[in-house]
Amino acid sequence: MTARFRRLRAKLAERRLLNLAYRIVVGVVGTLVLLVGMLAIPYPGPGWATVFAGFAILATEFDWARSTLRWVKQRYERFTAWYRAQNLLVRIGGVLITTAVVIATLWLLGVFAMVGGWFDVDWPWLSSPL
Repeated sequence: MTARFRRLRAKLAERRLLNLAYRIVVGVVGTLVLLVGMLAIPYPGPGWATVFAGFAILATEFDWARSTLRWVKQRYERFTAWYRAQNLLVRIGGVLITTAVVIATLWLLGVFAMVGGWFDVDWPWLSSPL
């Protein structure tokens, strides 16, 4: 944290109600970012980065989030090291599982039927069962 932010935070801490409001806002924002990241983990993109960002936001105010962030980061680094050390068949399996999750999600959300509609393709299996 910068010195300017620390001074501002110290002033907020002096006022009990303002401090509580600030901690609530940090808690809500951090939790929302964390939840979005958790939902995005199986998909290509910044899922884990968003999880770490959510924990980092929470860690500015909550000790439990700071220690959880360290714990999750260690487990993530261990898993990625393990995954990189695996043979090509295991890594291809990971890619195939991720691809299946993405395709299933797009189908369930009706994306295939929507895109098919753009091209006047009305195949029943494109429609989501939901």
